[in-house]
Amino acid sequence: MVIGSPLENRRVGADGAAAQITERIGGAGTLEVVVPYTKPEITARVVESAAALTAGLEVRLKFVAVYVAPYPAELRCPAAMERHLTARLTELAERTTLPSCLHLVVSRDRSDGFREVLRPGSVVLMGSRKRPWRTREEKLARDLTLQGHHVSLLHFD
Repeated sequence: MVIGSPLENRRVGADGAAAQITERIGGAGTLEVVVPYTKPEITARVVESAAALTAGLEVRLKFVAVYVAPYPAELRCPAAMERHLTARLTELAERTTLPSCLHLVVSRDRSDGFREVLRPGSVVLMGSRKRPWRTREEKLARDLTLQGHHVSLLHFD
């Protein structure tokens, strides 16, 4: 279940290195890059990298946060959590000069929540800390890749 309609944030482009991403969404000429909200500091670093990676392209960032509702509870996001997640996503959108939209999804499973809002073959940009074990973000990246999405995982110290 997607809560509310996507919030729009209109900005102008930024300078940086050219990206190797060439896929276009629906022939509209705008590339939609999905940025999953994981941890605030990691997602903020991904947003900073997104402008440099997509320089020279018409890009729109799609921020997606998934709230996993526990099974016995209703399938809805508590009001306080909804306000918190919306505020975090808005802060991230304000950090970039790229146009963006925000999506908050409620689901029983994290992968299913992303599956609900991602188009087939979506371009996903996400980050993770370098760890000797597989992180939650790396597991999500693997799940999204197995679902047929194009995932770029950035590792940060």
